[in-house]
Amino acid sequence: MKKFIILVYGFIAYLIFLISFLYAIGFVSDFLVPKTINSETETIGFSAIIINLILLSIFAIQHSVMARPAFKIWWIKIIGKPAERSTYILLTSLALLLIFWKWQPINSVVWEIDNSLFVWIIKGVAALGWLIVLLSTFMISHFELFGLTQIFDNFKNRTSQSPKFQTNFLYKIVRHPLMLGFIIAFWATPLMTVGHMLFAVITTVYILIAVKYLEEKDLRKKHGDDYEEYQQKVPMIIPFTKSTK
Repeated sequence: MKKFIILVYGFIAYLIFLISFLYAIGFVSDFLVPKTINSETETIGFSAIIINLILLSIFAIQHSVMARPAFKIWWIKIIGKPAERSTYILLTSLALLLIFWKWQPINSVVWEIDNSLFVWIIKGVAALGWLIVLLSTFMISHFELFGLTQIFDNFKNRTSQSPKFQTNFLYKIVRHPLMLGFIIAFWATPLMTVGHMLFAVITTVYILIAVKYLEEKDLRKKHGDDYEEYQQKVPMIIPFTKSTK
């Protein structure tokens, strides 16, 4: 019964992730969903900036702290190893949904593209960014990344194996194509408002800092010489540039 509950819990966490991911596309790209980054109702003044910074900080802290190996060791003692990744995904998704719910639009225009051809080109670039994000997860181990492998192995009385170090497809071009996809999606917009600019700047800075000083450090410890050799050959996020650690 406990294993069945963990299985159901993991699938619910994954479903909530899918909802938050799909909503994120509409939220950032400003279409379809009830509230977007540029919704008409906006909060005027400095308070909007503060609220938005707090929301982004909640996500950054949760996402970074829970991903650290030392935290995982402690957290697994409480939640159990099979449910650890699903819980991380669930809380990350809830942090995202909180941003979408409480975001304060600031609609002063930074730039706006009127030419219909350029508008569609930019939207196509943004769509490409989201596609890169999705495909990048399948180029390593999508189901392990989102906790489904762990909960299914637990249900079948199997021990989950640590994923092997892989450099498939886009990972031969940049070490973190998933993050590259997010950056493209966040910046490729024909209408850039102050609120959207704040979101894009903060998330980009967070991605660069978290990847360079946290995730890369963890990967070097985990994969050793293989990852250090990979660092020498492949750039971190920007394609076709000189590789740097």
